[in-house]
Amino acid sequence: MSNTTNSSGCMRFIRRNLLTMLTIVGVLGGTVVGLLLKMSSEHWTQREVMYLQYPGDLFLRMLKCLIVPLLVSSITSAIGALDLSMSGKIATRAIIYYFTTTICAVVLGIILVCSIRPGSGGMVKEMGKGAVTRHVLTSDTLLDLVRNLFPPNLVQATIFQYRTILVPPPNATNVPLQQYKITSEFTQGTNVLGLVMFSVILGVTIGKMRETGKPLQEFFSALSEAMMIITSWVIWMSPIGVFFLVMSKILEIDSFAEMIGQLGFYFMTVMIGLFLHGFGTIAVIFFLTTRRLPFGYIAQMGQVLATAFGTGSSSATMPITIGCLDDMGIDPRVTRFVIPVGATINMDGTALYEAVAALFIAQLRGISLTFGHIVAVSVTATAASIGAAGIPQAGLVTMVMVLDTVGLPAEDVTIIIAVDWLLDRFRTTINVMCDALGTILVNHLSRRDLKGNLDIDDAEPHELQELGAVDGQIKE
Repeated sequence: MSNTTNSSGCMRFIRRNLLTMLTIVGVLGGTVVGLLLKMSSEHWTQREVMYLQYPGDLFLRMLKCLIVPLLVSSITSAIGALDLSMSGKIATRAIIYYFTTTICAVVLGIILVCSIRPGSGGMVKEMGKGAVTRHVLTSDTLLDLVRNLFPPNLVQATIFQYRTILVPPPNATNVPLQQYKITSEFTQGTNVLGLVMFSVILGVTIGKMRETGKPLQEFFSALSEAMMIITSWVIWMSPIGVFFLVMSKILEIDSFAEMIGQLGFYFMTVMIGLFLHGFGTIAVIFFLTTRRLPFGYIAQMGQVLATAFGTGSSSATMPITIGCLDDMGIDPRVTRFVIPVGATINMDGTALYEAVAALFIAQLRGISLTFGHIVAVSVTATAASIGAAGIPQAGLVTMVMVLDTVGLPAEDVTIIIAVDWLLDRFRTTINVMCDALGTILVNHLSRRDLKGNLDIDDAEPHELQELGAVDGQIKE
């Protein structure tokens, strides 16, 4: 009898966690196969790598296709289902959490890089010419951040982002960036900030319209539910997708010896920082707020974390994160608002990495930084992480403004580019984990308000069931 019970329990566990286990196997399998292929042949052409990466690219394109409709419908329906005061409370709690964790990540990174000093006595490798050609000031990046909050064209915002371009004067050398000609352009990439802002305002408006806005609210709720069903279909391809994505990245490495030899201490410093922040700082904040340790929740996020590592994109992982939190019983009104906002503005891993990278490069160059410089790096890294797109290796772009803070040339980004692809995957995983735990934390703080905000007479049975599940889970 006991053996039968254990067997049935084991089968239930396997069925419930099958996709998570397959995705983790995909990550590990991609790493092993990539290493074996790398050892079988030192040189893989770009075309050969492209063929091997093709299934992974298709999976990534499917996920990215879901981002815009899911983001707009999720935020609009979530905000529209709440009254104005409740949505304001949830937004305030989420932003305070995100701001606190980002500051903690930057401070932790600075403490580690100043203690370990990975760049002391290091050799500066040759720069790749033309690797980074875009000149930018910190003020320009921050102003572009605000500009993108208010896109002039919503359709354009689904495809392009605005950014400032500084053009050097003709026939002029050693001219400071402040005297460059200011131009602008729309670069390819979804303006997530603008879509989030519009969706929040539209959701608030629908909430204020009450009965008149119900048809619109039902439309966005139905669209959000439809997108989650499509997401559930797509995520079953994640084991195959992440397998080919990880394998192709392994094959793109020029030399493991060079990567470990020149950048080993830098890599170790960033990894220690990410681990301490993810399982230390965030865990402490979570425990102090909810009186529960987060590790049980993290264990249920295996599918999400494996996908984040495989894709290297917090935006592409967003549909899977929302689905996972729904399965965990978190209130959908919180999940569908906090997760898209977090995937846009909360980049703890990126903030930590940019602070460490800037000070590491300064140490390599033999530049001693004052306390004022370090404070400037922390502020700039925080701002840069907010402006970083939720796509693979977006941190390299915002890294330029952090280097500018300590007077280092933009070309110095190439020093760390050899290991950036791998660190990018680890910091994306931490970003996504922080977003998910933040959603659970905000849900805990808002549970009484949410219970009062739900009209019991008009509520659907599944809404009451979800609310009961959340309330019961927190009280356990």
